[in-house]
Amino acid sequence: MAWVLGGCGGTEDLRRRGTGGTGLGVGSGGRTTSTGGASASGGTRGSGGAVGTGGSTGATGGSAQVGSIGGCQIFPADNPWNQDVSALPLNSKGSTYLANMNSSKGLHPDWGDYAAQGDYYGIPFSSGTGSALIPVNFTAYPDESDKNPCPSGSGMFCYPIPTTAQIEGGPSAPTDSDRHVLYIDTAGAPGNCTLYELYEAQNPKGSSWTAANGAIFHLGSNTLRPDGWTSADAAGLPVLPGLVRFDEAVNQKVITHAIRFTMNSTQQGYIHPATHASGSSNTSLPPMGLRLRLKASFDTSKFSGPSLAILTAMKKYGIILADNGSDWYISGESNDAWLPYMDQLTSDIGKLHGSDFEVVDTGPVSTANL
Repeated sequence: MAWVLGGCGGTEDLRRRGTGGTGLGVGSGGRTTSTGGASASGGTRGSGGAVGTGGSTGATGGSAQVGSIGGCQIFPADNPWNQDVSALPLNSKGSTYLANMNSSKGLHPDWGDYAAQGDYYGIPFSSGTGSALIPVNFTAYPDESDKNPCPSGSGMFCYPIPTTAQIEGGPSAPTDSDRHVLYIDTAGAPGNCTLYELYEAQNPKGSSWTAANGAIFHLGSNTLRPDGWTSADAAGLPVLPGLVRFDEAVNQKVITHAIRFTMNSTQQGYIHPATHASGSSNTSLPPMGLRLRLKASFDTSKFSGPSLAILTAMKKYGIILADNGSDWYISGESNDAWLPYMDQLTSDIGKLHGSDFEVVDTGPVSTANL
């Protein structure tokens, strides 16, 4: 997905979700939010069921420092999102993938302000605890949604997401756009909070949600979604862990996780921690969950501030292909505080090209249950 802010150009395109299906989403140049899974390749997994029924697996080389939001640790230190990939071997098909990834194109920061200038650019999130359980009706992917029963025993499903939660693209975003809603229930802080993510979320009555699908991620666990399941992202990943967040990039000046990005053309296959794909049969195209890192030889000495924090993270933790959208659009948080930084960030990040990256080996491509 992709957004536009200030001088950050972009165009709207189709986001394909699921085998044989299409859905209009804010793609290149739209607003983006997304989900991301949790777990490393090669682990055991259960089939079907809701979050917590699948197997779990840990990544090797996990970071000792893990970012947090609202006092909540964002997945364990050995989770793939927090994995140091700077020393991992290269993927044997990396050169083939890069040849089909428009690698001469510059990268673009796909985020900006929320409401300050009315751009609603990027993917917002919120956190809290004690929120009332709100009914959620899943419209497009109910079989791949995590169903949290309402306490009333009515047979309906409920998420503790306030109906006032920020929506990607703003409250007036087109109903057929991504309209992600990301919410962290901080009740389990610091190490066992719960992340709730909705795709194409609507709350027309102000007392309930409708959404194409919903995903629940227990942030103290490395459990993946069942193979073949989507999420608020086409890759079946949680969106929130892969966002460039203001607090990390500007205030802390360090990012300790991989960063989410999009590509227009992908193959119908995925690499864990991704569990879903929405591409073509062309196996020369990149699969969902593909992990790349900025080459160690790339000179970062002329960069500073949040730009340097982002490039440093790209070398250590890399970037993860999580959705279909504009080529080389890097996902970030929608936050009004970004405004003074976006011109410089757009200029700096645009100096990176796909050819400055290399593909690392984090496991085999799977087509299970697609």
